[in-house]
Amino acid sequence: MTLSFRHFLLALAVVAIWGSNFVVIRWGLNAFPPLLFAALRFTLATVPAIFLLPRPKVSLYNLAAYGGLVGVAQFSLLYLAMGSQISPGLASLVIQTQVFFTLFLAMHTSGERVQPFQWLALVLAAGGIGIIASHTDGTTTVLGLAMVLLAALSWASGNVVGKKAVGVNMLAYVVWSSAFAAPALFALSFLIEGPQRMSDAVSHASLGAWGAVIWQAAANTLFGYGAWSFLLSRHPAATVVPMALLVPIFGMSCSALLLNESLPAWKLMAAGLVMSGLAINLLWPRARQAWRLRSA
Repeated sequence: MTLSFRHFLLALAVVAIWGSNFVVIRWGLNAFPPLLFAALRFTLATVPAIFLLPRPKVSLYNLAAYGGLVGVAQFSLLYLAMGSQISPGLASLVIQTQVFFTLFLAMHTSGERVQPFQWLALVLAAGGIGIIASHTDGTTTVLGLAMVLLAALSWASGNVVGKKAVGVNMLAYVVWSSAFAAPALFALSFLIEGPQRMSDAVSHASLGAWGAVIWQAAANTLFGYGAWSFLLSRHPAATVVPMALLVPIFGMSCSALLLNESLPAWKLMAAGLVMSGLAINLLWPRARQAWRLRSA
């Protein structure tokens, strides 16, 4: 089953927003300290949407766990890293390793074995991460790489929690879990960044900076998750999910075009290895099934 042209364009719009969003994050971090920026994002993702979407039929513990892992852990680490430790283009690539972390966490909880094609995918992606680690410079550090990998692990852990929320509206799920993330992020910002820095950032932020916050909440979260959930409700996951492979392509190309991030040969090679690993992991089962059906 393939996407209709309209649904293909919708999926393309979502991945373009998710990929280019790393440039928007970089712009926002020029005005707001990382933890405050994350707190503002999840506040606007919560209000007013939480008054329009009914609470998903899951426990408060599940919502709090997802909000803590994805909202607090993932985005605090990602924003702190992008503040000064990693370039937006590489961040958009490295964060996609959440696919492999999700795979191994799921394997651990279910007791399933990793398949040979998954080992190949992991080796390729690890090779790409290794190239990035060996070429750290003023724009990307080992610390920044480690922080984004931890952010990917947090995202993967949130995915495992989210899988327990069976049959719920995922947009509502994200909005209601954001209600747990925002206060925790404000508390962390108060303790680490300090009330004075928070106050100065809010009082001196330009319209463009507030636009970055609104874009994070409205376009990236509400529209992105809403449209993605709409597509998944009408098409098999195997048809929709591979479109996510375009996220780092948009992320790296937008960073190069809008932020003048360089794309030397080693960075393109690293991207090729990570993307190849992601593609094999996502597409191999589908290709194998199609081959079996053709051979039957």
